[in-house]
Amino acid sequence: MKRIFRTANVLLVLLLAGCAGSPERPETQRQALFGLGEQAALRVMESTTLPQPPTDQVLLLAAPLVDGGLRVHQARFHESLTRALLGVSDGPQVLDWNDALSEDASDNQWRLESELSADGPELALSDRVLLPYRLRLALRRAGNDEVLWEETLSGAFDATAL
Repeated sequence: MKRIFRTANVLLVLLLAGCAGSPERPETQRQALFGLGEQAALRVMESTTLPQPPTDQVLLLAAPLVDGGLRVHQARFHESLTRALLGVSDGPQVLDWNDALSEDASDNQWRLESELSADGPELALSDRVLLPYRLRLALRRAGNDEVLWEETLSGAFDATAL
């Protein structure tokens, strides 16, 4: 009986040591898109077009356009961008945009559009594959098609994180 308890204790210690010693693995797309969402939110907040303080503004977030070749799910990217914008300290209100919101739009409403596209072929490195991307952000007044601010971010996703 003692031998069974000793064996169980040894297995428990080994299991706990294995858990403590193994590095955390990224949560695939959520982690891969988290930084991009934060970077995009920062750029939007730095925009001189958006009146200050941004707490008085409402960002109407249009559904993003996402290139299927990037292996990024539109819903995941939309979630990452929304969370990043909502996470801005003293930031604007963030709502999902639809056509009905353009009618009778107030002066503090801005439509934020985003387009995530492939920016070249996959880059095969010795230990991973990178997927170059380009993210275009545009601010428009709600109910108006004129682009008042536009920014483009470029980078690459590690394909193993997607």
